[in-house]
Amino acid sequence: MAARTIAIYGKGGIGKSFTTTNLSATFALMNKRVLQLGCDPKHDSTTSLFGGIPLPTVTDVFAEKNALNQQVAISDIVFRRDIADFPQPIYGIELGGPQIGRGCGGRGIISGFDVLEKLGIFKWDIDIILMDFLGDVVCGGFATPLARSLSEEVILVTNNDRQSIFTANNICQANNYFRTIGGESRLLGLIINRDDGSGIAEKYAEAAGITVLMKVPYNAEARDKDDSFDFAVRLPEIRDKFQQLALDIVENRITPCEAGGLDFMRFIRLFGDVSDDAPLPATSEELFGFKKSSVPQEDICSSSLDNDHLKMSRCIEQLSAEEREVYMMIEQERSISEIAELTHREESAVRELLASARTQLKKLFFEN
Repeated sequence: MAARTIAIYGKGGIGKSFTTTNLSATFALMNKRVLQLGCDPKHDSTTSLFGGIPLPTVTDVFAEKNALNQQVAISDIVFRRDIADFPQPIYGIELGGPQIGRGCGGRGIISGFDVLEKLGIFKWDIDIILMDFLGDVVCGGFATPLARSLSEEVILVTNNDRQSIFTANNICQANNYFRTIGGESRLLGLIINRDDGSGIAEKYAEAAGITVLMKVPYNAEARDKDDSFDFAVRLPEIRDKFQQLALDIVENRITPCEAGGLDFMRFIRLFGDVSDDAPLPATSEELFGFKKSSVPQEDICSSSLDNDHLKMSRCIEQLSAEEREVYMMIEQERSISEIAELTHREESAVRELLASARTQLKKLFFEN
C-alpha cells in the first residue's frame, strides 16, 4: 500500500518543524511507520527528531557521490531513530540546499525529489510521509509537491500574525491554481501554533473557507522540550491535541477544503480599514533635488541639452589652434590618416593632439 503523503507548509520560524516533528512522533506512537522529509535549505526539520544530530543532506551526498561517479544509495540519505518508548522507529531525510547566496534553494528541492523518486520513495514500506516545507518563498521548486501532486494532502501552519497568515494564504492560492490545471493535492486545513487567543487566524480561516484543524497554545514547557531535542507531545496537554488530529487524519474524518485563498485587498482588509486612494507618485524633480518649476519636463531636458552644447562650444574655443583643428575634423567623422594627410602631420602627431584635446575638454567642461 502506498504511503500517505502530507505536505506541511508555513512561514519560517512559526513552528512548522515543531508541528511536523510532533505529528511524526504521534503517528509513530500510534504504531505507524513514519518518514519525515525536511524540505527547507536550512535542513533543520529533523533536528529534534534525531536528538540534535544533523542529518547528511541529499544535496550534499549527491554532490559528493557525483564527483566520484558513484550512485546515491538509500542508506546514504535515509536515517532512522529508535526511541525506547515508541513502538515504531521514525525515519528522516533532509533534502538540504545550497549555501547561502550560492545557488537556488528551489532547484535543490526539485533535484532532491528526482533522487528520491529514482530510489523509489513512494514504494517504500512507509505508512505516512510528512513533508516539512518552507512556505514564504515564491520559487516554483518549493511548490513541487503541489505542482506534481506528490502530496495527497496539504496542511497550513500559521500564528496569529499577519505575515504568517499571508504566507498561508499564498500557499492556499498556489494549491488552488495547481488544482485548476490538474493537480490533485487537497487542502485539509489550518493549524494555529502558539495561539494567543486573539482569533486573528480564525478570522482569516472563516473568510477564506479553511478548516481550523488544531490550535496549539504557547507553552513554555513545550518550547523547552523542542529546544532540548525532545518531543512536546510528552506533555499531556500537547499530546491530546496532536493525538486527536492524527486520529482524524488516519480515519479520514477531515473533509478537504475547497478554498482558493483571498485576493490581496480582501486579505488586507481583514486587519483594518484600508484607504481607497491611489498611491501618490513621486516626481523626478523631488528625487533629483530640482526646484519646482512650471516649465514642462520636455522643455527642461531640451534646455539642459542646449546649455551643455553651448558650454562645450566655449570649451572648444579654449583649445590651442592645433588641438581645435584636429578635434573639429574628428567631429566631422574624418579618419586619423585623412587628417594627417590634410594637415601634413604624422599620424602619431595627430593622435597626440587629439588625446590632448580630449583631456583638455574633459577638464574644462567638468571642472568649470
